[in-house]
Order: sequence, then structure tokens, then C-alpha cells
Amino acid sequence: MRRLVLGLLFLCAVAVEAPRAQEGHFQRLDIAATARHWQAVGRLELAGRGFCTGTLVAPDLVVTAAHCLYDRETGMRLDPGRIAFRAGLRDGRAVAEARVARAVAHPDYVFDAGASALRVRHDVALLELARGIDMPGGQIFATGAAPRAGDRIGVVSYARGRAEAPSLQNACRVLARQEGMLVMSCDVDFGASGAPVFTLGHGGPRIVSVISAMAEVEGRKVSLGMPLAGPLRMLRAAIEAGPGMVARPVLRRVTGAAQTRP
Repeated sequence: MRRLVLGLLFLCAVAVEAPRAQEGHFQRLDIAATARHWQAVGRLELAGRGFCTGTLVAPDLVVTAAHCLYDRETGMRLDPGRIAFRAGLRDGRAVAEARVARAVAHPDYVFDAGASALRVRHDVALLELARGIDMPGGQIFATGAAPRAGDRIGVVSYARGRAEAPSLQNACRVLARQEGMLVMSCDVDFGASGAPVFTLGHGGPRIVSVISAMAEVEGRKVSLGMPLAGPLRMLRAAIEAGPGMVARPVLRRVTGAAQTRP
């Protein structure tokens, strides 16, 4: 594959949703029997600014994209105490919910670095929840080795037009590994930032990347992520060591259903 000329779109969803789009080749996981295997994937509510997708990798740890931690208008880090994880959210009901206590982004991630491969391959964050979540059956996804070009993968995500229940796309592939990125054929939209990319082998799904951005190459839409195993080990060590942005102890008051900007 030729070197990509990156015109990247980073995929936090805005707070106002567009009309529902056609599902196409997505399987909407809105029935308990089909959704139960994916309940460790949830929607991250971003302080009234919109949402991303995140995934439990431990009872109290959620992996997502680093750019989800920033206000895209001001470039400022969001207060992690105003971010909530809603595991297995379907039509307004979650399997479990918890606030974020602490958030650690990849140390080499720079939010305002512009559209580049460097930004994509470091676009990972780990969120520590204020309390652990006991998933039904103890379901937590393990991390797998980086996939190779041609490997079949799947993505479970919330996104614009399908924000009220997750959708599974399990018929996409890795097109290339380039400049530390995974270039994938998966169809993504705003809100899919941080969505888990899975390999779908006989040992069950394993997380191998998270969605960072979408781009275009030779007129074809592609999605971009990074090999996850190494960055995730680094972020787990950072959480254990104690650094990271900590939620403010003072609670903000919210009146009514609308949440205003701070």
C-alpha cells in the first residue's frame, strides 16, 4: 500500500446526535442474547461534551483513545471526575456504571500535534474507575498480539447514528501496518474513538488495537489504530506507579437534564 497522505478525523462524538443512519453490515447488539458477549464494551460520557467508546481490561480499568480526554474546542484536559463509563449500554440501560477517578494518556501523545501517524500510534489512554465493575460471568477482554496485514478483525463501537446500543462489525481486515499504525478496512464514525479492535480466533476475541481516526487512501475510507499490547503495558505500569490526572474532589452541581459547560 502506498504511504498514506493523512487527512485524519478524530472521532469523539459531539453531544448532539445526527439522525439514525442505515446499519448496513453492522450487527446492532440490542438483544440480550447477542449483546452478552460484549458487555465489557461501553460508552464513555465525556463531561457533557459527547462520547467515546471504551473497554474494560480489568474490573477498574478502561482503555480508550487518548484524544477522548480532551475538549476538542479548547484543547484542555477534561476533569476525569466528569467522565463516566457505562458498560454494555443498550437503549438507556447499562449493565453497570462508574465514574472515572484517574486518567493516564500515553506519555508521547500530544493532542495539538496535528494530523500525523505519530499522533495516531500514541493515541491510547487508560482510565481508572472510582470502583471496580463485576461483569456477568467475570467477562474481561484479554489483549492479543498485533495483527498482520490481511488478518480478519472486528470492531464493537458506539457511533453517530447508532449511539444507543453498540454495533459489531466483524468482517473487516488489516490492510497494512505503516509507521507504527494499523490501517484497517473497518467502517467507523464519530463516537467510535477508543472502540476496541478484536482478533476473532478460536481462543475468543482479544483486543489488539483501539480506533483512533478515520482517513482516506486512494479514494477509500479507512480506519486507523495502533498495536495495543506495548502501550497498554506501559499505561498499566503508570497507573500502578501513581501518576496521572486525578479527579477533583469537589463535586459540581447539575440542575435539570442539561449539562452546561464549566
